[in-house]
Amino acid sequence: MLTSAGVFDIFPRLVCAGIGCIYGCSTGRLRRLSHNDIGITKGGKTRFIGVGTMLIDILTIFPKMFEDVLNTSILKIALQKGVVRIGLHNIRDYSTDKHRKTDDAPYGGGPGMIMTCDPVFRAVEAVRTAERKDSHLVLLTPQGRTFTQKVARELSQKSGLMLLCGRYEGFDERIRTGLKPDEISVGDYVLSGGEIAAMIVVDAVVRLLPGALGCGASTADESFENGGLDYPHYTSPTEYRGMKVPEVLLSGHHAEIEKWRREQARKRTRKRRPDLSDEQADDSDTQNGEERRD
Repeated sequence: MLTSAGVFDIFPRLVCAGIGCIYGCSTGRLRRLSHNDIGITKGGKTRFIGVGTMLIDILTIFPKMFEDVLNTSILKIALQKGVVRIGLHNIRDYSTDKHRKTDDAPYGGGPGMIMTCDPVFRAVEAVRTAERKDSHLVLLTPQGRTFTQKVARELSQKSGLMLLCGRYEGFDERIRTGLKPDEISVGDYVLSGGEIAAMIVVDAVVRLLPGALGCGASTADESFENGGLDYPHYTSPTEYRGMKVPEVLLSGHHAEIEKWRREQARKRTRKRRPDLSDEQADDSDTQNGEERRD
């Protein structure tokens, strides 16, 4: 519920309205700042909730798609803690068309519609205020470099991110050449738009930020962090339908447990993702100053 002071109780549904809104946390409550507060329309100094946190701006024609995602699990907790601030911006609000169009038919013919230059350029330029001058612009596209855990960690080191979500058949090519974004793909498949891809990027990046997870070491042993897959995990009970927890995990011998986990991770990686096993070998050879020979 939104109070007269403009502060959300923790945690109702997030609602994005107007030209742009940003979510952050103050004294345990989630607050939404209006577009005037964040200086989008007047070019004034942007005022944020929280200090020293990453700012992620998402530019999309469907901002409401993000409501439940931002109101759930790790992202919700990160917003509560003030670890991250997330701004949602509707590209349609920057269209000069009376119907707020953001697309048009492709020159040369062909199926579908193409996102036009002007609303996208205007949105990026309006959002990129002084506080965002160093934000890293990312365009979600199947033609981009593949999003991996390494890329997620790279992006987590940025002071801020601006994620540009496409729709229809894609972007006018001049958006790429004019804005020069970092083009990123979440995989070799086709989605209806960049919103789900942006959710993947946001989730993967935010959980790497200091303070986002309850245990700082939680991300260190996850799949892909060390170039391979994670080891098997077990919890209570010690036996379920004839399936038992490996004895070593019950032994209390931490060195042996660590050794078992490393071995299991390597075996699982070799069996399920041999391509990652090759990458691990390459990394190991490089670290040892040796050239790998097949």
